[in-house]
Amino acid sequence: MDTHIRVSTKALILRDNAILLVEYDDESGLHYNMPGGGVEPYETLEEALKREVIEETCAEAAIGRPLIITEYEPKRNAFWGGTRHSLTVIFECKLTGDTEPRMPQKPDPNQTAVKWIPLVDLEKVELLPHVTDHILAYANKQGNHDPIYLCEPINPDKVQKYL
Repeated sequence: MDTHIRVSTKALILRDNAILLVEYDDESGLHYNMPGGGVEPYETLEEALKREVIEETCAEAAIGRPLIITEYEPKRNAFWGGTRHSLTVIFECKLTGDTEPRMPQKPDPNQTAVKWIPLVDLEKVELLPHVTDHILAYANKQGNHDPIYLCEPINPDKVQKYL
């Protein structure tokens, strides 16, 4: 089942003033994503997110409320993030059980690490999608905590790079 828009989920997991991120090194360079991925046919957002967190970090997560929804529409963004229209829902999550995040035995292609990045260093890494400011505001209990909707480009400089 293929649709014109890809739906994915991401887990915002904070602990001890750090965020859990998955590191990738691919044709676009070194970057980080929150654990998560695409929703498969007949799978709920929560089921997809639980599965993806385990697949990418070997840890289990309790899924909370949606915090951020991002949309990437390729043509309006000079195709900097590829040709597939996508919608990503980022959920507030917490680790459960006594599992500690680590690299899986069979990681995703180009996955190079699972890391806790201190929040004070978050602006120094390339985080996709570009929601660093919103994560820091959430972590510092500032701003609106109702779910927010963001249509890329969040970082206009990123689009200029690809024009």
